[in-house]
Amino acid sequence: MVVGAFPMAKLLYLGIRQVSKPLANRIKEAARRSEFFKTYICLPPAQLYHWVEMRTKMRIMGFRGTVIKPLNEEAAAELGAELLGEATIFIVGGSCLVLEYWRHQTQQRRKEEEQRAAWDAMRDEVGHLALALEALQAQVQAAPPKGALEELQAQMREVRTQLCIQDLPPAPQAEPTPEDAGPPDPGLRQD
Repeated sequence: MVVGAFPMAKLLYLGIRQVSKPLANRIKEAARRSEFFKTYICLPPAQLYHWVEMRTKMRIMGFRGTVIKPLNEEAAAELGAELLGEATIFIVGGSCLVLEYWRHQTQQRRKEEEQRAAWDAMRDEVGHLALALEALQAQVQAAPPKGALEELQAQMREVRTQLCIQDLPPAPQAEPTPEDAGPPDPGLRQD
C-alpha cells in the first residue's frame, strides 16, 4: 500500500504546485511593482536569507570573521519575490496536508463513535438476554421434577378415562320388531 500511495503523494504535490504557481507569480509581480511591498515584505527576508547562506558557506570554507555585504536592492527584491512565491506554494501545500489530516481524523472519530454505539447496543442486548435467561432458569427450577410430572400425567389419563366412561350414555336397547317377536301373545289384545 505504501508503494501505491507514494506516487499519488507526488502527483498531489505536483498538482498543488501547479495550481499555486499562478498565485505565486502574481505575488512576485506585485512585489516588483509596489514600493511598499518590495521594501517591507520582500527585502528583509531576502537579506536575512542571503546573510545566513553566505555565513554558512564561509564557515564551511574556513573563513570565520569575514564581513558579509548585503545584496543590492534589485537582487534582494528579486530574491525576496522568489522566496515569497515559494513560501506561498509551501503554505498552500501545507494547508492541503493539514486539511486532509483533519478530514481523516474526523472520519476516524466518526467510525469510533459508530463502533462504540454498536458495542453499547450489543452489550445492552446481552444484558437483556442474560435477564431472560435468569427468568427462564427460575421457571425451570420452580417447575416440578420430571418424575412428578409423569405421575401427574398418568393421573390425568386415569381421570380422563373415568370421565369418558361416566359420560357415555347407556346403550339404547333396541325395540323388538314384529319379526323378532314371533307370534303374538294371545293374552295381549291388539286394537
